[in-house]
Amino acid sequence: MTRSTAREIAAHLAYELSFTELPIQEFLDQQLSDECFAGRASEYEIYEQTPNEKQKQYICRLVSGVADIEKYAKGWRFERISLVASAIMRVAMFELLYMPDIPHGVAINEAVQIAKKYESPEVVRFINGILGSFLREEIKDNREENKA
Repeated sequence: MTRSTAREIAAHLAYELSFTELPIQEFLDQQLSDECFAGRASEYEIYEQTPNEKQKQYICRLVSGVADIEKYAKGWRFERISLVASAIMRVAMFELLYMPDIPHGVAINEAVQIAKKYESPEVVRFINGILGSFLREEIKDNREENKA
């Protein structure tokens, strides 16, 4: 399984977080099980291969992180956009903030590529714009903090 596939699975699971009351770890254990992947494989090609332990950790880190990401959504609310677009952006935002091994351009580009599969061109442009603004703001904030 490629990192891009794992990232897309994380976006799916981040989307599904909106519909569950399960604690995050219980939700992830359930969703990342072999049985769950087998059940989804007929509907989505990306579920044909069960993630290995390293891939599961990556997916878990992304999905767990997106649950906390709304504190960075200054001036806009995730509820105002589709749940799919929201999930895609949350995955990318978490990568931008907390995964320095992922180049910023890759995180944004991957989010845009995933969005193209599920959203209209207008929403894709919106996601790209929001993520670009988010990146500029976060880099600015981090640079200013590091100078102090």
